[in-house]
Amino acid sequence: MDSLAPEVMKAFWAFDKAAVAEGAISVKHKELIAVAVAVTTQCPYCIDIHSGNARKAGATDAEIVEAAMVAASLRAGGAVTHATHALSI
Repeated sequence: MDSLAPEVMKAFWAFDKAAVAEGAISVKHKELIAVAVAVTTQCPYCIDIHSGNARKAGATDAEIVEAAMVAASLRAGGAVTHATHALSI
């Protein structure tokens, strides 16, 4: 992709790097958020990358699992909410 759309990918990688940089939210917590989002979007590559980055930023396995469980509960909550529509049919 980098060779086929160099300007777009350059902009993407700059945005990606800036999004997880230290700021009001620490890198560790941003990477835990990224793990949770990756679980929700079901992106195995993203899960690998961001769980590794979270560990490098000091996250424990327990923190990674807890972030993933928050994501799982929200995803399941969406299914439960949508299931209520079956009652109105």
